[in-house]
Amino acid sequence: MKTITSIHQMHELVSLAKRQGKKIGFVPTMGYLHAGHAALLRQCRKENNLCILSIFVNPKQFGPAEDFRRYPRNKKHDEMLAKKEKVDIIFYPSVKTMYPTGYLTYVHVRTLADHLCGPRRPGHFDGVTTIVTKLLNIINPDVLYLGQKDAQQAVIIAQMIDDLNWPTRVKIIATVREPSGLAMSSRNSYLSDPERYQAQALYRSLRMAKKLIQAGERRSGTIKQKINAQIKKNTLARVDYIECVDAKTLVPLRTIKGHVIIALAVFLGKTRLIDNIQVRA
Repeated sequence: MKTITSIHQMHELVSLAKRQGKKIGFVPTMGYLHAGHAALLRQCRKENNLCILSIFVNPKQFGPAEDFRRYPRNKKHDEMLAKKEKVDIIFYPSVKTMYPTGYLTYVHVRTLADHLCGPRRPGHFDGVTTIVTKLLNIINPDVLYLGQKDAQQAVIIAQMIDDLNWPTRVKIIATVREPSGLAMSSRNSYLSDPERYQAQALYRSLRMAKKLIQAGERRSGTIKQKINAQIKKNTLARVDYIECVDAKTLVPLRTIKGHVIIALAVFLGKTRLIDNIQVRA
């Protein structure tokens, strides 16, 4: 396993692999790797000749009041997990490498960021699409692996790749959960034991909503009310949003129809958690 910090060296390795006819799979992360990342890497390793992992805590996707400086980092642990999953290359650039002095260019995907987390985290998705664009240009992968937990992010990146005619194929991997049902996230490390216990109610409420839809409920307002009631009953969480959206456009729905994402975001203490579930009606 190689650790690369230079864009030039990364270009050279990728160019050589392409000339050799190797298929390249890529998993972009901000590090502090967990079982969810491992699942992405495992799939990447299985389906490609070259498995590349990037670790970069991207300052451009954090707002002024968000947790960039205290975002969890553990390079040694990340390298151990990557080695276990048989990663070929870790791309580990510095902030100065990715955003040199005078950097001015950003990538904006219209409308899809107008819903769910977008209005609550202004500029966040521009930071995401900008760094993913840069990484795609540097690594030029055949397949990009993303997690379903970050559903809005996955939809936005897939749209961007399609719009900009990249040959990269996007593969979405199912959310990996703790035994309690809590979606794996690097930010789970912020939770106290009582908060972690309460957090399991999030997925339970989503599963309840899915069952209601499968039983015939089509009013999104009713679905959202019942999720909210479950969360309020079982946690001390502050609900940021609960929404039922079209899985492609992310537009909120009044009536549940077609392929739908039920998404939520809550604050447990100071920690913001997101989760979602998909259903077809």
